[in-house]
This record gives sequence, structure tokens and C-alpha cells, in this order.
Amino acid sequence: MPSLPELACRLRIRAANVSLYARNLAAITRTPPAATARRIRCTAFLFAALSCTLAFAPTAAAAAGAPARPALVLVIAVDQFRGDYLARFGPHFGTGGLRLLLEQGANFIDCRYRHSITKTACGHAVILTGVHANVHGIINNAWVERETLKRVNCVDDDGVQILGRSADQGGARLPAGTTSLGASPRRLLATTVGDELKQTRNARSKVIGISSKDRSAILLAGKLADAAYWMDKGRIVTSTHYMPRLPAWVEAFNQTGRIDAYFGRTWDRILPAAVYEELLGPDDVPGESTEWGLARTFPKIVNGGAEKIGPVFYDAFECSPFKSEVLADFARAVVENEKLGQRGVTDLLCLSFSANDTVGHNYGPDSHEVMDITLRTDRLIADFLGFLDGRIGLKNCTIVFTADHGTPPIPERLKAINAAISSGRIDNVRVLKTCEAALDRAFGSLGEGRHWLLLDESSLLFLRDVLKEKNVTAAAAENVVRDALLTLEFVEAAYTRTDLAAGRVTGEYGGAMLLSFNAARSGDVYYQMKPYWVDRKSGTNHGSPYNYDTHVPLLWFGVGVQPGTYAQRVGVEDIAPTLAHILGLLPPPMSQGRVLF
Repeated sequence: MPSLPELACRLRIRAANVSLYARNLAAITRTPPAATARRIRCTAFLFAALSCTLAFAPTAAAAAGAPARPALVLVIAVDQFRGDYLARFGPHFGTGGLRLLLEQGANFIDCRYRHSITKTACGHAVILTGVHANVHGIINNAWVERETLKRVNCVDDDGVQILGRSADQGGARLPAGTTSLGASPRRLLATTVGDELKQTRNARSKVIGISSKDRSAILLAGKLADAAYWMDKGRIVTSTHYMPRLPAWVEAFNQTGRIDAYFGRTWDRILPAAVYEELLGPDDVPGESTEWGLARTFPKIVNGGAEKIGPVFYDAFECSPFKSEVLADFARAVVENEKLGQRGVTDLLCLSFSANDTVGHNYGPDSHEVMDITLRTDRLIADFLGFLDGRIGLKNCTIVFTADHGTPPIPERLKAINAAISSGRIDNVRVLKTCEAALDRAFGSLGEGRHWLLLDESSLLFLRDVLKEKNVTAAAAENVVRDALLTLEFVEAAYTRTDLAAGRVTGEYGGAMLLSFNAARSGDVYYQMKPYWVDRKSGTNHGSPYNYDTHVPLLWFGVGVQPGTYAQRVGVEDIAPTLAHILGLLPPPMSQGRVLF
């Protein structure tokens, strides 16, 4: 059913079409021009009168008390949810979740990330800022700082402390080489829709981000958020960036021991195994992970292979749909205790499901595990939307559903289909040795045990003191490394800092790399892998500019949304300005997207 403004627009177009039809009819039937003109005027008047009535109908409705703005905006981001999952797994969705958004909302079927490095932090930072890493500065989940050559996490902050962490669990698990006492959005260089909402509504609106991952909650919520909450082993935590102490209701939630209660639980498929096998083939596929005591096939016992609760259990729990169940429980607690959407002002809740990413990494997009966690996520969303409908009313909400990236298939699975396909696993040691051997040949050997470079995922950084010692310019060394990378059979393209800084890259992939390049933070040489090559010993990974990584869902529902299926290509950066438009806000000041409605 079209909205009233949309119907008015259609009627105005219909009136113009009727006039054109009447003129053509007059020419064909030789009706006297005066009579034709009278008919045209009468028909046009009737359509114009009706369209004007309908055009003013929303104003009248608003005056009668209909909400002009949503009471609650809910942004749902599922970590590692490919754009094709909606169609692929959709026939098995329940009612009230993703099916509701698909059937009664707006579905942009060709939504893409335009940047090259499709990692969790980079994607989450785009969603509500409307800009890419070249502006927002989140170039990866973690990276090596150019000045210190130390690896930093995208949200770490040694000026704040974690609140709610269990002392007996030894703190949060951090990336190798990273040291941090707390977490905050200090490294995010752009502002979000939530930040605009806080400023414009005199800070009365509440903005809260929640996720299993710190970076997902923090980067969606923005700089001025009231809170960002995430999971740290068996507890919900936040940091002193947001508040001096954990709220009593969060402490009470932690005291229930919801996470620990899952120790020893069995994860099995929620539909008959034959349904999965018909769509995906066998459950047992080479290349899938067997980490954390989880079997490669169903059923899986979630205990980490241990006899009692410990760190390995929390790792196994992270790779299960049970983590999403706890997150959904906590989301309800947030709405209840913070009275979100119930205080006469628009609130924003950002909800990111991260367990899907861990499962996808370990088992790949074509696995029974990914299908199952997708179906379970749909049902969790349905339950949560039902809760919101009873508490606030979905008619008073605006909902956005998207993802931060997709993922490629497991190489072994492709090889089983066709052994000749270009696909495989990258040896990072070989990458580094190839580049350093080329530098030795070009500028003279450094000697045993010494290095020219640091390898930082898909980028390399020069050790500046070594370049100085050898009297080699960075630009010259970059060119040698770029050419060496292009000799590797799994490298599609390579880009130097000098060329990226000058904008001297071409093509769709070159343009994508420019959006991922931040002059203050990025490395010296970047390489792009060929399709279907992954830099992981088992399972799969993401981070490329290819369709399987960049194509994500984009669904809208509720207040301000024009329902329908939209085939035109849109970008994830369009979410922020569109949402700002619905809320009557200026878009974030650096936002580069466009308004979709």
C-alpha cells in the first residue's frame, strides 16, 4: 500500500498522462480542439484536486496526533552477513523477523561497501558516519602505528578503564601486541547520526550501542553516546569513557550468570538435517575449523573441551548462537531499564550481532553452521521486534538492518568442486620473504636476522631507520616491494603510499583502495589478493573489494520509510544521511552519502 505522499505523486503523474492521452486522442479522432481542451481541463482539475487533498493529508494527520518522528530508532548490524543470505536462507525464515522487514519495509537489493578493506571495524564505522576510512580513520580492526611501530586496537584507550570485567578471568582477550586498559571512540575521526541526535535534541535523546564486540558497539554508537556495552567473557562491560560506574541493573544482569549457564550446552540444527543438506550439501567439509573443542560437524558441545568453565569455554561460546541469545536478552534489558522510546523523545539503539562472524570465519558461508545461526538470528530478531511492538509499538519505530561485510567461500570447498579454480591460502611468511629478498637485491643485504619491513595484514610498513641507514628513499623502496608483490600468484594488485597519497590509482578497485587509505595511519604498500584466496590457516576470512565481501543487505522499516523493493545500487554510506533526514537532523558533517527516501 503506497503512502499518501507517494499516492499524491502518482496521481499528479496520472493527470499529466491523461492530458497527453487526450491530446493524442484528439489528433487521432479529429475531435474539435475546443472540446478536447475542455475534457483535458476537467480531467486535470479532478486529478489535481485529489492530489492536493492527499498531499496535505499527512499534515492533517500530524496535527491529529500521529508521530512526526520515531520514538525509537533501531539499527541492527549482523557481523558477516552476505547480501545473498536473505534470498538463500529466506524461505526458512519465520514470521515477524526479517520476513516482516522484507515484506512490509524497503529492501535495497544491491547495497555495497565501496571501500577495499572490508573488515568489522571499518564497516561498522561507515554505517552511521556516512564516510569511509579515508575520513573516519578506522583503517582496520587493529593496525601498526606509523610513529611507534606498535600494534593498536581501533578502540583501545589507555586513558579509561573497563567497568564490569570479572577480576578472576584476567581481563579481556586482546589482539597480539596490543596493550590497553580501556576502550572508547577516541580513534574515530568522524561523528555519527547518534552524535547529531544528542546535539540537536539538547542531549535528551539516549544513544546506546550493544554488541558482543567492543569495536562494534563503540563505533556504531559514536562519540557522544550515553553508553556502549559489550561482552567480556562471562560479563557485560563498558568503560569509564561513558560513565563512572556500571549501572546497578547491568550488575544485576551479570549476577544472573546467563553466559556461564550455557556451559556444556549442545548446539544442533533447529531444522531437520535434510533441509540443510538439500541446500548446502554435506555437513562435513574439509577446511572448516575445529578450534576450541568444537567438532567440525553437528552436534557441538559448547564447553571448549574442558571440564569446567574457563577461558577456552568463553572462546567456544563466542562461536555459537548462544552468544546472540544473551545479547538479545540484554537488549531487552536496555530498553526496559533505560525506557528507550518511552520518554517523548527519539532514542537510538544500535544492536550488532557478532557471533555470526566467528561462526562464518570457522565454517564458511556455505556451511550448515552459517545457515543455522542465520535462521536463529532471524528468530531472535522476530522475538525482539515483538517485544518492541508490545512496549513501544513498531508503528512508532524506524528500523535499519544491514551488515559490516560478507565473506568468501572456503578454498577447499571450491577445490572440491573444481581443482583447477584459482583459490587457496596465503602464506604471510612467504609474502614478507619475497619482498625483503627484492629489497636486498635492489639496495644490498641487511644481514642475517635483520628486516626491512613489518607485515600488517594486507599492508607493509618500512622500518624508517633501516631506510635511512641504506640511504634509500621511501618511494624507491615502495616501488621495489610493489613489483615483488605482483610476482606472487595470489596477488591481484599492489598500491604504494606515494601513489595513493597522490591519487594515482585507477579503476574500480583502485578507487576502493583510496577510500580505505588514510594518510596519517595507513601503511606503505598495500596488496589486494585475487578472488577466493584467504589469509587464514582454516575456515575463511574477509577484507577484499570483491562482491562476496562488499554486498550486504539493507532493509528499512517503519516511520519515514517508503516500502518497496529497490534495484538501484546504493552504498552503506547512504544510511547515515537517510536516517538523519527521517529524524529531521543535519547529516553528520562529513557524511558523503545520499538520502534514499
